[in-house]
Amino acid sequence: MTLEFDAAALANRATSALRAYDPGHDLPALRLRFGEMLSELGSNENPLGPSKSALRAANRAIEEAWRYPDPLGASLKRKLSDELGVPFAGITLGNGSHELLMLMAQCFADEAHPVVHSQYGFAVFPIAAAAAGAPAVAVPALPADHPEAPYGHDLAAMAAAVTPATRLVYLANPNNPTGTWFTDAALEDFLERIPPQTLVVVDEAYHEYVDAEGLSTALHLLGRFPNLAVTRTFSKAYALAGLRIGYMLSHPSVAAVCERLRESFNVNGVALAAAEAALGDHEHRAHVRATNRRDRTWLAGELMARGLRVLPSQTNFLLVDLGDDATAFEAHLFERGVIVRPMVGYGLRHTLRISVGSRTELERLLENLP
Repeated sequence: MTLEFDAAALANRATSALRAYDPGHDLPALRLRFGEMLSELGSNENPLGPSKSALRAANRAIEEAWRYPDPLGASLKRKLSDELGVPFAGITLGNGSHELLMLMAQCFADEAHPVVHSQYGFAVFPIAAAAAGAPAVAVPALPADHPEAPYGHDLAAMAAAVTPATRLVYLANPNNPTGTWFTDAALEDFLERIPPQTLVVVDEAYHEYVDAEGLSTALHLLGRFPNLAVTRTFSKAYALAGLRIGYMLSHPSVAAVCERLRESFNVNGVALAAAEAALGDHEHRAHVRATNRRDRTWLAGELMARGLRVLPSQTNFLLVDLGDDATAFEAHLFERGVIVRPMVGYGLRHTLRISVGSRTELERLLENLP
């Protein structure tokens, strides 16, 4: 007799409440199916690729792949400290910023200390809360017809949702998947309303693409607010998504707590070397920024000229609001090898997220619109 076995029944309470992160379509299979005709516009990748200096550094590091990487990532931390003007002791490295967002909840949240995030904030925020067994308070977003940030963070409502028990607040600026943002002044006002025992994490994964007036970075506020932490990634503008590396900037005491739980050797040697070289290639970063600004503006104009509603964006993607269920629209593109990201998982069934890919990919998108 064969006994049925289901490990789900053995999972702890926090894990039982989790759903696996949805990475979207099976892109390796789609590459085989469509070949060069595939337009990958669903993952917010940088179509220009890494800088040549980053590639050279990665290739050199591969020759040393038989050695363990520096467990502290000290060389990259020194480079980040110099480039950004932040203390070495306040830098935490992660396997992408995803790991760091999870790590903050694992270190600071629990059943008695809720996590606050925006309704349409990054999907990892509620996942991080659930993994820590912490209640997740999803604050309703700004309305769809908001003139500046449709579906964006309602900072006033989020501040009101914070209680003395709240241990962690997640913000994303600019936000994924909406592309919307809030100004430096708005963030400063928000932080002034948050009690010092509540940590505020601002995810700046798309920081390098920002060009809006009044928006720079939360780093300027780190000295005033020791309960502030900022996460960033090398996956987007630096085009190192395949190497999985990100970093967090915080008060040194926050970093010290995270070090207790951070996995040893969580960032590989190739990623450390490539990230350090990429950080120093200012010319490539400026080229990426300018190209994205040009193509984002062009794509938004082309989509709006076809009668589609495009939300404002400070990222390398656009959120398109169809006003109705986007399933058929997305399926039409999918069958033609144009892969965009449906936002059903965010509760935005009527929207699609479209990455600012190469001109060839974007022209193929426009040619195949329903």
